[in-house]
Amino acid sequence: MTAASTSPHPHRIVFLDRDSLIASVRRPAFAHSWEEFPYTKGSEQTLARLQGATIAITNKVPLRAAELAQLPALRMIAVAATGTDILDLPACRERGIVVANIRDYARATVPEHTVALMLALRRQLVAYRADVEAGLWQASGRFCLFGHPIRDLAGSRLGLLGYGALGKAVAQLGRAFGMQVIVHNRSPIEDEGVTPVGFDELLASSDVLSLHLPLTDKTRNIIGAKELARMQPTSLLINTARGGLVDEAALADALTRGVIAGAGFDVLSKEPPLPDNPLLNLRLPNFILTPHTAWASGEAMQKLADILIGNVEAFERGAPTNVVA
Repeated sequence: MTAASTSPHPHRIVFLDRDSLIASVRRPAFAHSWEEFPYTKGSEQTLARLQGATIAITNKVPLRAAELAQLPALRMIAVAATGTDILDLPACRERGIVVANIRDYARATVPEHTVALMLALRRQLVAYRADVEAGLWQASGRFCLFGHPIRDLAGSRLGLLGYGALGKAVAQLGRAFGMQVIVHNRSPIEDEGVTPVGFDELLASSDVLSLHLPLTDKTRNIIGAKELARMQPTSLLINTARGGLVDEAALADALTRGVIAGAGFDVLSKEPPLPDNPLLNLRLPNFILTPHTAWASGEAMQKLADILIGNVEAFERGAPTNVVA
């Protein structure tokens, strides 16, 4: 890990995708030049904009080994997010580039979005809204319209795959709704009100399975056709973590054939999605897809922006925080 640069010249800071953050971003409290771009697309544009930069800020603009090798002045990458899969971390370590990410900014917004997806699916909100728009309620002979089975969260079993800060927050909300919480996690769990289980039991016994894992080579497509087949036909799958955790073609097939009851996703394997993504083109009342907005409450984005600049200032002081490389 490299400490702050001892150069007498001010840092040159470049924010590659400023429009990804709707918040007030204060300027660091040290001598620097600042340049920001709404978005940056492609390696060529990234390299052109980062020439001479000592600090790069990126949310989703990737920096791989090939780009890093052509940026000799770069000393820090401040990621405006938690996930760092956009970066070649071994190459950063090799070149002495400090990488810092954002942690603990979304403990309210992501869990709330996760539970919102659960509620919308269990209570059939999409299906019933479509019925009202189609005039079915107006034409019914009763004061209420049936047609889609409604299930309570209370008394059901919430399964969590991964139990970091966000998983724990979802568990807390689940218990508040009266759900039983089971967890499969690689580290031991001793929290009261949470039952550790094996992966197979998690799949087989969860009424709602919610994913809270980082995307790594080991977790990519951790939920595929085989895993979906182990779930109950009445179960829901919720993913507000990373799109690559789930085999999207297998999920589309499972939803179409009724292998599981429904799914709520905020993430896809490629973002923005390609037109042929099998989940993007599903038109089913038991599938809800939101455009990677679970993290994006106003309160969360402002907290992220404040932590982001705090990370940059800590690096300049020679005491980097939230370091991942």
